Amino acid sequence: MSFFKDRKEPSEAAILRILDKRMQLAEKDKQYYHNLVKGFEGEVMFDSLTEKLQCESLFLNDLLLDQNNSTFQLDSVMITQDPLYLFEVKNYEGDFYYEDGRFYTLSKKEIKNPLHQLARSESLLRQLLQSIGYRIPIKSYVIFINPQFTLYQAPINQPIIFPNQLPNFMGNLNERPSKLTRRHKSIAEKLVSLHQNESLYKKLPPYNYESLRKGLNCSVCYSFMVFVEDKKLVCDLCGHQESVDTAILRAVEELKLLFPGEKITTNGVHEWCQVVDSKKTIRRVLKQNYSSIGKREFHFIKLE
Repeated sequence: MSFFKDRKEPSEAAILRILDKRMQLAEKDKQYYHNLVKGFEGEVMFDSLTEKLQCESLFLNDLLLDQNNSTFQLDSVMITQDPLYLFEVKNYEGDFYYEDGRFYTLSKKEIKNPLHQLARSESLLRQLLQSIGYRIPIKSYVIFINPQFTLYQAPINQPIIFPNQLPNFMGNLNERPSKLTRRHKSIAEKLVSLHQNESLYKKLPPYNYESLRKGLNCSVCYSFMVFVEDKKLVCDLCGHQESVDTAILRAVEELKLLFPGEKITTNGVHEWCQVVDSKKTIRRVLKQNYSSIGKREFHFIKLE
């Protein structure tokens, strides 16, 4: 098994994490952020299981694809000799029940049916593969990854894998004979080439530079009660210490995420950091880690 396309934290989650500390998020935005983080954590839990597989396969994680102007996201695709597996990972926690083809919380609130989502993704993936000249069987499953999840009145004729079924399911996957050819790698390469880096349906709240709180915060507890001492950024709340250089680079990454169209400058980073008095220190860190395009401006391309 090898990860042909790794999983990365959604950029929306990273941006919302920054905004949550620098402005007052509406409750709906906080809930959306929580759902993004929860979903990503579940996918990472699933990755920790798939990375143990020894069978010959290719894993493509977190694909965003388009077929006939219909965008669809795939949590995990596993390419074996036959078939191609599609996994929809859900990190639901708590008690739910299934009735008349619908999913509900115990308080009778209907939630989005993951089986419908799975069926849509499978159909669009099949159409996409056929349109680029590949016909390969697809087997799809909804994976409920959280051990604290319970579904009452669960259907027995649906492609659902529950937490207690995962060990046997992964074992059966691992025992399937599989021999990959150049064709399988070609399918993986083509799907990765079609991946769209950013969702067209971002649900970020409006924000601007002027309205955001400035200053470095603690990388552990996120408090802004920090100060610089002996080349260290020290948190007055939890006591965590971080090198000033690392903190400056963290600030640069925040600016890049929040304002991707803006240039990185020594003055801009100095204003954003607040507690780092020395512009000379900031310029040195930028010069060591980013390619310069002038005396005070730097590319976003980080040097290796």
